[in-house]
Amino acid sequence: MPGLGKHRRPKQRPIARKLAFAGTGGAALALPLISATTAGAAAVTQPAAAPAVKAATLPAVKPAVEKAAVPMTYSVTVGDTLSKIAVEHAVNGGWPALYDANRSAIGANPSVIRPGLKLTLGAAAKAAAAKATAVSKPATSYSNNLDGWIRESLDIMAKHGIPGSYNGIHRNVMRESSGNPLAINNWDSNAAAGIPSKGLLQVIDPTFRAYHVPGTALDSYDPVANITAACNYAAARYGSIDNVNGAY
Repeated sequence: MPGLGKHRRPKQRPIARKLAFAGTGGAALALPLISATTAGAAAVTQPAAAPAVKAATLPAVKPAVEKAAVPMTYSVTVGDTLSKIAVEHAVNGGWPALYDANRSAIGANPSVIRPGLKLTLGAAAKAAAAKATAVSKPATSYSNNLDGWIRESLDIMAKHGIPGSYNGIHRNVMRESSGNPLAINNWDSNAAAGIPSKGLLQVIDPTFRAYHVPGTALDSYDPVANITAACNYAAARYGSIDNVNGAY
């Protein structure tokens, strides 16, 4: 019973204290755990983890499609030659590539191109040059005699699609000039007209110029140039030098 004049301090509800022991080995560490004993104590909640945000998926980027090169064209004018056009337009591979790219339009004789003819200078010519480079062979040496001249002419003819055989050329050379590259006919009708037949296969100058094959000498007495031009002419007129067995 309280004494007079004194007031009893109201009792407060004690806070329950518990000790949690975390042990490692034989040692123990006392950690106070405080819990609310009143009904109004608020429970502590951990914030919910934010949902993972997926990275935006970007559409796949398609590689750019390379545009095909548009071939350039050139219209032949009076006085043009394949060599001249190839030089003026920097055609890769020179006139042989230009001819290979336009063989179907030009025909069997690369020396004859008519005004107005459309030639491809670009993509096709480059492809032809690349093909020619890929299959190119080491330079061949030829002997400086009739055998070497015929063999060199045959190799040039093969590159230009001109038909003919060793035997066909040799047979006609022996009949026309006996193998003398400086032979000249000063007595027939051509000689009377001022255009005598010359060289191994006895070709007059107008025919030599018309059927001259680029890459050979511009001299009708040159044995390789003479044989190649004559075979080119014979191919255009008779199908091949092999079909020639007399004056032509």
